[in-house]
Amino acid sequence: MNTTPTNNTPVAIWPGCGQHLLRPDERGWHRPTDGYWRLWLSRPELAPVDDSCVAERQLHARLLVEPGRPVAAIELETLADQDVAENYRHFLRLREAVSSAGTLEAAYLGWVRSRRFDLPPLFMDLVVQAIVARLLADEEDAQVWRAAELLFRPQRVTVFEGRVLCGDQQALDQAQQHGGFGELGRLLREGGVTLADTQLQVLSTENAARYLADRCNDGCHRHLLDLTHGLSQTLSRGLVLQLDNARSGLRSLARVLELWLRHLLGLAVSIRPEARVDDPAWRWHIGLDVQASALLDALYQGQSLPEETLRCLISLFRLDFGDPSVVQIDMRRRPVYLGLAMDGEGRLRLKPQNLLLNLPLSA
Repeated sequence: MNTTPTNNTPVAIWPGCGQHLLRPDERGWHRPTDGYWRLWLSRPELAPVDDSCVAERQLHARLLVEPGRPVAAIELETLADQDVAENYRHFLRLREAVSSAGTLEAAYLGWVRSRRFDLPPLFMDLVVQAIVARLLADEEDAQVWRAAELLFRPQRVTVFEGRVLCGDQQALDQAQQHGGFGELGRLLREGGVTLADTQLQVLSTENAARYLADRCNDGCHRHLLDLTHGLSQTLSRGLVLQLDNARSGLRSLARVLELWLRHLLGLAVSIRPEARVDDPAWRWHIGLDVQASALLDALYQGQSLPEETLRCLISLFRLDFGDPSVVQIDMRRRPVYLGLAMDGEGRLRLKPQNLLLNLPLSA
């Protein structure tokens, strides 16, 4: 399934992030259009509601006509709802940052390098989502697209019958409220409930086409991603055969991270999942989330960790650079190890900026 039609107009994949309303520059980064900013103005954080004051409605109408127009501080101070006024301040900071930088990618790297994330997480996630959607434009593997969601949507993880399954946190929480089947781990362990009894599906070759179609619906995140390293097959006489999981979502996530580094930093790297690190010369590691950062630091320092903490580690990855000259001298031809972990309640919040900030680059 090609996501770019012949007229070069992007398909509205994940339409809520506005990636189809961006235009590429000469380096393949993406400039916003007026339509992109109008989409932001249509979001519930900014769109007027029945009890919106006159000043709010007038401001919104003026911005719809001219999305790039300056907004004076007094215009926000006169709004009756100061929560709405604060949302507008966030929107204007986003607009200013992207307009000044020229592209979403340049603005995002500016936030990363300055370590100043002064926008709400939702705003940052929508920027990342738009960037990811464009860098995957020619990707046809549904599992790679699903793995990419980890970069901008919080997940829940559980181990069920030896498989590590990852589901969209918001979708699972909504299902708990409206479907009545509860949190993922309990769903899969209690009462004999199976995946077939719910709207949840583990992404596979059989339902990949359905997932690819669902991308055009921002509210549909029913597919679970299998993050299992290996699978066990019981043979006769009690023998158990350990098989490599060729379709593990960890491999797809590694592919997404490779593309992420190539697109934003111009780095050619290879990343592959690892079940363990047996490297006496282990020198550099990066946690892809808060839990993994703390866990890898402790392991690197030789600390003994309780079993329940170690169980939170979902996977390790090995990153190798295609061009050793881009790396610090002491790290040339040495791997960087990455970690992915959930917290004690099974929540996974990958932070893609960690990979951009913490590589041992020479410059």
